[in-house]
Amino acid sequence: MSQPGKNVRLRRILPRNRGSLVIAFDHPLVHGPIPGTANPASQIAQFIEGNADAILLNLGSFRYVADAVKDDSPLPALIARLDWTTALGTAPINPASEFRSCLIGHPEDAVRLGADAVITFLVLGSGDTSFEREEIRRVGAVARECEQLGIPLIVESLARGKNLRNPNAPEWLKLHSRVAAELGADVIKTEYSGDTETMRTVIDACPIPILVLGGTRSGSDEQILQVTQGIVDSGAAGVFFGRNVFQAENIPALMQRLHAVMRGKQRPPR
Repeated sequence: MSQPGKNVRLRRILPRNRGSLVIAFDHPLVHGPIPGTANPASQIAQFIEGNADAILLNLGSFRYVADAVKDDSPLPALIARLDWTTALGTAPINPASEFRSCLIGHPEDAVRLGADAVITFLVLGSGDTSFEREEIRRVGAVARECEQLGIPLIVESLARGKNLRNPNAPEWLKLHSRVAAELGADVIKTEYSGDTETMRTVIDACPIPILVLGGTRSGSDEQILQVTQGIVDSGAAGVFFGRNVFQAENIPALMQRLHAVMRGKQRPPR
């Protein structure tokens, strides 16, 4: 069934002529006030200056967007985080306890706030069938609501569990990204396998676009550009960068360099 509303909104997030640069700024919901998140309006203004294609925000942070636009700069697409989870490992969890996730809003809340898309987690690999059943049920229910409203659903699919040796293994990436697609996701946000060739097999196994997340800021800007080049070469639809961008010394400058790599105008030195 044709869904013109979804298609229009997806075009704002996924340009046809290059990879998409999406800035994830939803970290405080799980991590609290980590470095780079103290002044939301100021940071969002820098993402706009750096020509982000889209910005991922918690529902409570949409209030800062209007104040962040200081001139006639085009406003990026906005993506709303609809859920919270303990599966990222930042909340204290008893080893005997199960992971927990819950919705904190619905697609209609995001539409009312001006969002162009919504995002939810899908966590597999926990070994807890009750938890994973609820993950499947929750993502499926959100997908059906998104269909009714004509708003795209991005699923952040991850493998997490105390017995997982390598959550970035291609086998896990292929599994949960395909499950998310079958539930009705329009775009996947997931982790990088670590090299171009194996990531290409993940992307080839998924029938919808994959945006690769950047993870924690653990290196220099040059290393971030090298990782981005590998992601581009793998055939991904773009990147989701959080701390790698919002904890950078010069956010707009780094974003412009990322755009150059993604447009094929610059290859970072190895």
